[in-house]
Amino acid sequence: MSLGLIGKKLGMTKVYTDKGEAIAVTVVDVSGNAVVQVKQASGKDGYSAVQIGYGDQKESRLSKPALGHFKKHGTAPKRIVKEFRVTSDDQLPAADAKIDASLFSNGQWVDVIGTTKGKGFQGVVKRWNFAGQPATHGSMMHRRPGSIGCRLTPGLVWKNQKMPGHDGVDRVTTQNLKVIQSRPEDGVLLISGAIPGNKGSIVVVRPAKKKPAPAK
Repeated sequence: MSLGLIGKKLGMTKVYTDKGEAIAVTVVDVSGNAVVQVKQASGKDGYSAVQIGYGDQKESRLSKPALGHFKKHGTAPKRIVKEFRVTSDDQLPAADAKIDASLFSNGQWVDVIGTTKGKGFQGVVKRWNFAGQPATHGSMMHRRPGSIGCRLTPGLVWKNQKMPGHDGVDRVTTQNLKVIQSRPEDGVLLISGAIPGNKGSIVVVRPAKKKPAPAK
């Protein structure tokens, strides 16, 4: 994994290209990211990684071990902490390095990790996109799942059978989205398309794993 940012989904809007084309984008606030700890493979940690903190937090709302961790590394208490592993110590930033939207450039491909919206208890048509059963001729099974097993061999319902239940609130990674605009001065990223989660939800933006990184 490469170094990424933690952000807050602010909502969607659209921007226009030089040709007058409208592009739907999601605005992600990435201001307030800070390096909490740098781990080195050559040190006692045994691997290369960076801990990034996001969102200021009151000391009274932290446990003593968490508060001690921030004080040990000389950083302000943060609400969200995420660790990004890198391949070698050469890719590690300095402990006092400034981490902001400039980490990503315009046109760069990214993956966005978030938690989907919760939809409560849902039936199989909405939850699993079942087609449903006949809507006419006296059928009373319009949106019901139908048979889920058989009384003969094997005489049970297989695991992972798609059935009604709680829908949403899943950790999802949306891959290969393009950074339309990186605005370090405003502390935001404008990312093409939709990303998981409600407005105000926390997301992680990282360089895309399946798309090439921009040439330096």
